[in-house]
Amino acid sequence: MAGDTPDRRGGIERRGGAGREAGRSSSDAGRQRTGGRAGAGGAGAAARSRAGTDPAAEPPVRGTMSEARRYTPRGRSVRDASVEHAGSGRGDPFRPALEVLQGGRTDTGRRAAGRAADTPRPPATEPGRAPKTPARTTQRMHRAVTDVDGEPRTGRTGARPAPLKRAAAPVRGTGRTPARKTTPVRKPRKQSRVRVPRLPRTNRAPKLAEPRRRLRLATVLALLMFAAIGIRLVQLQLTDASAYAAQGLENRLAHDTLAASRGAILDRTGKILVHSVETRSVIGDPFLIKDPEKTADRLFAVLDHYGVLRSDLVRLLTPHKRSDGKTDARFEYLARQISVEDSEKIQKLGYGAAISFERDERREVPGYDLASNVIGYTQKSDLSGQLGIEKAYNEQLRGVDGLHVYEHGEGDLDKPLPQGFEKLTPARPGSSVELTIDADLQFSVQYALGAKMTALGATFGTAIVLDARTMEVMAMASYPSFAAADPGKSEKEDLKDQCTATVFDPGSVHKAIVMGAALQEGLITPASTITVNSKVKKGDTTYTDHPPQKDGTAMTIPGILALSSNVGTIAVADLLGKDKLYEYQRRFGLGQRTGVGLPNESPGQLLPPNEWTGSSPGSIPIGNGVATTAIQMAAVYGAIANDGLWVQPTLVRKIIAPDGTETKPAAPVTRRVMDPVYAQQLRTMLEGVTTLGDATGHQAAIPGYRIAGKTGTSKLPQDGGYAPGEVVSFIGMAPAEAPRYVVAVTAHVPTGAGGSVAAPLFKEMMAVTLSNFGVVPTGTAAPKLTIYP
Repeated sequence: MAGDTPDRRGGIERRGGAGREAGRSSSDAGRQRTGGRAGAGGAGAAARSRAGTDPAAEPPVRGTMSEARRYTPRGRSVRDASVEHAGSGRGDPFRPALEVLQGGRTDTGRRAAGRAADTPRPPATEPGRAPKTPARTTQRMHRAVTDVDGEPRTGRTGARPAPLKRAAAPVRGTGRTPARKTTPVRKPRKQSRVRVPRLPRTNRAPKLAEPRRRLRLATVLALLMFAAIGIRLVQLQLTDASAYAAQGLENRLAHDTLAASRGAILDRTGKILVHSVETRSVIGDPFLIKDPEKTADRLFAVLDHYGVLRSDLVRLLTPHKRSDGKTDARFEYLARQISVEDSEKIQKLGYGAAISFERDERREVPGYDLASNVIGYTQKSDLSGQLGIEKAYNEQLRGVDGLHVYEHGEGDLDKPLPQGFEKLTPARPGSSVELTIDADLQFSVQYALGAKMTALGATFGTAIVLDARTMEVMAMASYPSFAAADPGKSEKEDLKDQCTATVFDPGSVHKAIVMGAALQEGLITPASTITVNSKVKKGDTTYTDHPPQKDGTAMTIPGILALSSNVGTIAVADLLGKDKLYEYQRRFGLGQRTGVGLPNESPGQLLPPNEWTGSSPGSIPIGNGVATTAIQMAAVYGAIANDGLWVQPTLVRKIIAPDGTETKPAAPVTRRVMDPVYAQQLRTMLEGVTTLGDATGHQAAIPGYRIAGKTGTSKLPQDGGYAPGEVVSFIGMAPAEAPRYVVAVTAHVPTGAGGSVAAPLFKEMMAVTLSNFGVVPTGTAAPKLTIYP
């Protein structure tokens, strides 16, 4: 038989020729697309007739509930409609609802083809009857193959399958049900599985939401959030708890600085030269002041003697902005360093928080301007040293501020909390500085200098008293002076210490260095004589004496010093040579700071031999062309008085800590300049300045005491030249046979000489010094000296 034959399992043999022809006919009918589903059905009927199957003889097929769901009210299955929808772009409007009933899935494409391939063969049927194909299997076979344009295909040729028909109703009167026509389905080859391409995304059915997936995602996010919160809580409670607790405590802590009291400056006997007293600063909050004018009037009545202006009080008490123009000015100093008594008067006015007070202190100078150029002054705001001892020993004087840290509340509870945190670091007051100056002697020297300089119209004046044995400064006065408690009222030039900061040509007081060096080098002796002329020329400058000597006049060394002979001194310097002269200048301390203990000390200026000019051998020996300070020249004569030992001058004896511990400064620098025997010879020759006839220093003589010293008259360097006027000086020691004190007086006056201006001041100051310290005359006779041999 040429048609399809059922196999043992009831399937249809796919290799029959009639089946292949039927498949080709169906395929051709599908390609022509003229008969739609009818064409497909016709092809199926022709295939069945050729196979010898009688449709009327087929038993009715009983449908199932699952099969019934697949039919729409139009009589077509949902899946058939889907196939048409994919191919034509139109679909059944009830398909989404039916898909929900089916579980939200459509078996199309590759999955349907796979199920069709895996469908088991139907069981074998009796001979003469068509094999029974379950409706679901038939539907799966219809979905098994779909071509690209959405049309379903079957078999190797891809013929369009006929649509499934409803089960035929029984024929009346016969009780038989017409046989259902079925479409034979060929078993697809396993190796020829049709690969169906995906439909375009625009033609896909929209995916339905899946609540379970969203619920799982929300659960995961919630767990992550709670995990993060838990980790942060653990971190706050365990890891960072102490840090946050400390930060919270810090926000509740108040830090009040306890200002350390500045140390005092004392004289050598413990008298106070300057010290600090407790005061108050008045602070105003302009935004709490209701009537600035009235408030300023009431405050001015108390603060007028502190230099406060009423207009300033009104301006400060009127609400205003800071300099940035944005911030309210809630804190303004109305007055600084007022007395405690006056602050209590203001407090009684009852301004409350609008007017507050702050602890302060000010420097008080009992002596007004006593030793003010030595003491210096402090800045008013923070009491930091600005000049003199206040600046040089600022670290020791200022002390260390204390700190009061306590826990406080807010608002009305803005006060230390009971049982709260509190830490008190007491302030450590500054140490006191004890000077070598004697207050009584300082007053006498300073008063005498000031009176004389004022009378003469001097530009500046200095007076220094040294202890010849220790080189301690017993008194050091400057003119002009100033009020150390209120330096703002004085000119800036008046504030400096003239003894250490002002330089000048020493003049004839420099001749002692020339004679001392010549004695030490053995070039002269006290009995030596020097031939002098009326003048001597060095380079382009001629040097003479006053009065001039006759040419070829022989003079003794004491005579040259007594008459202050320029020609004779230049002759001795020629014997010494410029290199040796420069060496002894350095050894006596010229051209370098003494280190007496004051800031802004000048080193002076000393010309090295290689820089000398043609006139230098004549000008430098007589004290011109050399810039020195008063303290440097006082130290030179101190070395002569101290038997040739140069000792560094000192101003500070010791530092006294608040607990009474005393600390002495480093030992002064010393160096040997002359042998004692030559120093004694030089002192003896210098006595002739006050004893020999026609000597320049007669006015420095003190009855009963032997005085050794030298006068000087020179110029004040200024802007590369010399200022008008004369720099006059006298430096001497007493008693000359065993010196106890050295007094150096220097002044720049419009006119005058050392013998007429400085010598009388020396006499007055030395007499007071000897008297105050009980130095009595030795009773030894003065040496017999001559000017000419």
